[in-house]
Amino acid sequence: MGWVGTWTTTPAATDGFAFNDQTLRMIAHVSIGGSKLRVKISNAYGQQRLKIGAATIACRTDDAGINAQTIRMLTFDGETATAIAAGSLAVSDEVELEFGPLSDLAISFYLPDNIPEGFDVTGHATCNQTNYISTPGNHVGARELPVAQSTDTYLFASGIDVEAPDGAGGIVALGDSLTDCNISTVDANNRWPDQLARNILARHETNGGRLYGVMNQGIGGSKIIHDARGGSSLQRFDRDVIAQTGATHLIFQLGINDIRNRGSDPDLVVSADELIAGMKQMAVRAHAKGIKIYAGTLLPYENEDYNPPPGLKGLYTEEGNQRRLAINAWLRQTDVFDAVIDFDKELQNPDHPNEMLPLYDCGDHLHPSDAGYIHMGDIIDLSLFD
Repeated sequence: MGWVGTWTTTPAATDGFAFNDQTLRMIAHVSIGGSKLRVKISNAYGQQRLKIGAATIACRTDDAGINAQTIRMLTFDGETATAIAAGSLAVSDEVELEFGPLSDLAISFYLPDNIPEGFDVTGHATCNQTNYISTPGNHVGARELPVAQSTDTYLFASGIDVEAPDGAGGIVALGDSLTDCNISTVDANNRWPDQLARNILARHETNGGRLYGVMNQGIGGSKIIHDARGGSSLQRFDRDVIAQTGATHLIFQLGINDIRNRGSDPDLVVSADELIAGMKQMAVRAHAKGIKIYAGTLLPYENEDYNPPPGLKGLYTEEGNQRRLAINAWLRQTDVFDAVIDFDKELQNPDHPNEMLPLYDCGDHLHPSDAGYIHMGDIIDLSLFD
């Protein structure tokens, strides 16, 4: 038996939240099940210590409800309360809890102190999952949380590890909003890493194929070279890939936000060669830790109109598309990676390859639809994980 990450979300600085004597309940859709787990709580961006007064984990029923028989108190070095240093991470002691694969767990933790907006809360916005914030008080053991508000942001919770059978591995999905799966249906778990987890489990149950936890480390706006939400991918690589529990494989798809350069800042313009150099660095760093790395080609984005700056219709340019095509051409012929997954080929409109097929387009011509995300998960060859 060994530890493997069964659920993760990428930490980033998160604005607009303040807490005082409240309980948070975060809903995690796990990839593989088990009977023993531990929870990670992050204060990566906090400017002061984060006090956790009490914390539990339980199997979720629906909405903010949990199965009372499954409630387990979390401890940290044997204590039910802990304080997480600024910029740091706390990993709970292991706890016994039977939970199934592809099920929902609820992490509840009580914040006894006043946490103002200036605290710099660590979280993950637009996570396509409804989470819950309570009325005042410690409600970590409440079967039905008294909800003051809901949010589509993960707050502080950053991972769940499971004790997995011998031979199990861990797949990290590193990317931007196309891996985070922005604009997919909330609470439906239609992200492509979710679909990959379902396919891996189905193969395991059918013919005994190797079991893998899937850890989604996508974050909207992420870039390869320059700083972005959560840090550039080269900057966050050690934390979000190398340090992930039991990581054996990495799938990354990155570069479109470097190309789009939303702020049109001339200092942030990067060439195809610079992006390729960054991808090569990720391969070197992954291989140095014995992690197999698979690169995903960049999706078409002609006429995209997602959240453009004032005065612009969108961020597609012919010059940017030429950089995208050059990167994809290089990916298809390089031997730098252990394999290349051709998302572009599979989602493009064959009659107009610079745009997504309408079936797979959410409508903004940048992000896939639910069908597109599911297709991305389905085209990943599971023999890569033999």
